[in-house]
Amino acid sequence: MLNFALRKQHLARTAQGALKALRASAVVALPEYQRSAQHGRSFAAGPSFEYEPDYSKKHDIVRKSGVDVLHDPLYNKGTGFPHAERERLGVRGLLPPGTLSMERQAARVLDDYQYGRDFIDPSHVKDGGVTKDHTRQWKVLQELQDRNETLFYKVLLDNFTTMAPIVYTPTVGWACLNYHKLYRRPRGMFFSANDKDEMSAMIWNWPAQEVDAIVVTDGSRILGLGDLGLNGLGISIGKLDLYCAAAGFHPARVLPCVIDVGTDNEALRNDPMYMGLQHPRLQGDAYFELLDEFVEAVMSRWPKTVLQFEDFQLQYAHTLLQRYKNQHLVFNDDIQGTAATALAGVYGALKVQGKEAHSLTQQRIVVLGAGSAGMGVSTMMAQGMVKHGLDFDDAAKQFWILDKNGLITRKRPDEELTDVTRPFAAIGEDDIEGESLLDVVKRVKPSILIGLSGAGPLFTPEVLTAMGECNERPIIFPMSNPTYRSECTSDDAQKYTGNSNNRLQVSQVRLNVVLCSNLYQLGPTTKGCSPRGVEVHR
Repeated sequence: MLNFALRKQHLARTAQGALKALRASAVVALPEYQRSAQHGRSFAAGPSFEYEPDYSKKHDIVRKSGVDVLHDPLYNKGTGFPHAERERLGVRGLLPPGTLSMERQAARVLDDYQYGRDFIDPSHVKDGGVTKDHTRQWKVLQELQDRNETLFYKVLLDNFTTMAPIVYTPTVGWACLNYHKLYRRPRGMFFSANDKDEMSAMIWNWPAQEVDAIVVTDGSRILGLGDLGLNGLGISIGKLDLYCAAAGFHPARVLPCVIDVGTDNEALRNDPMYMGLQHPRLQGDAYFELLDEFVEAVMSRWPKTVLQFEDFQLQYAHTLLQRYKNQHLVFNDDIQGTAATALAGVYGALKVQGKEAHSLTQQRIVVLGAGSAGMGVSTMMAQGMVKHGLDFDDAAKQFWILDKNGLITRKRPDEELTDVTRPFAAIGEDDIEGESLLDVVKRVKPSILIGLSGAGPLFTPEVLTAMGECNERPIIFPMSNPTYRSECTSDDAQKYTGNSNNRLQVSQVRLNVVLCSNLYQLGPTTKGCSPRGVEVHR
């Protein structure tokens, strides 16, 4: 018992000695209040500032989330929600990525109040583009869609012929150009480079449990208007409006999207009303990583949906289609839709000329425009020739492709040729590289002339006259959108190719050539006519 007591005392002395040594060697960070006391201010003195409550601040408890918040006029801040609130309220992805203060939004309302919403370039009106009536009608339909979508589609279906150009081209081009000025209420989803690693969570903010079709754009090549960044969402919205009205998709089961990777349009970046990212476009791996994340996010939630890539620049359009086609149901309207329309138009025109379908292999085709649409059309027509017995290399020799630098040949620097354009590069002498359209038409004597440049009236009277001189019934397809960007009008094509009769007689039906969206081609015409549609007169 005595030994146990002595052992306990010894252990206690040892522990006390070790603790003293530790305290002597340790550097201890004193709490703030102790440091203050050492500098002449004791803890008991309290804080250095007065308590001044601010009773002007009011806090409301918002019990709604997602689209319900955005549809509530009391709690909706438009694009004024800070990012923390967007996350908390479940509206991330339902609003443009840019935050516009209430003051800036008020300035936009005052602009509308004082000047209206026309924003029309007079030159576009002159060239057959958007008019004040178009913008007025677009505004009426947009407001109707926002408040009563059932009635909107009822009206659109009953008046599809006259309203399709308002919902889609040419008016949709104007709407995209001015989206940041026209914006009032969000429609669709917004993804951006700021959402990297968050998209799989964001996608669940969309309220629909089932989605059958998604149209997405990165805004890089909207119609023939170039890089419009976030504003390109308008093209996704317009395309799906037509799909619902003309193809039977349910409006509650479609999703228009935009992926904002920045914009190289400096004028947009400097516009105080622009709601997209304020930096140049992402390129290379950073771009593909973002697209991969988007595709994985939407397909993980809706694995059976069709994903349409809309108005992507050629640099990425073909690559994205090839990248995802073996895993998902993907589609590119510029490459495949426009191409199918053009090929069908050519087959129809050959039939009108009294030729069989296999005569496609004998056609000499000049294509003005080497973008995603131009190369998509060229590729599909070449594949059509393959179906009739040619190999692809021989089919490609039937094409002459021109871009902004003229005729594309094998003499062009390799870094300027893509995997898509390279097979179609013409083989010849050095002096034909960059040859003009008129010189190509005079030398090649093509039977088919297709325009997908988006650069305006490049089918000049001289070009059209040359087509008429080398063909009894040339096939001319000016397919660029919007209307004022088209290569020529049907009237000019008929006039300068030597055919002044703009009507076709089929049995007891008289057909008038008219311009309309190439997506809704009703039938081809022949000499000097565009494949953009026909008007029926009985």
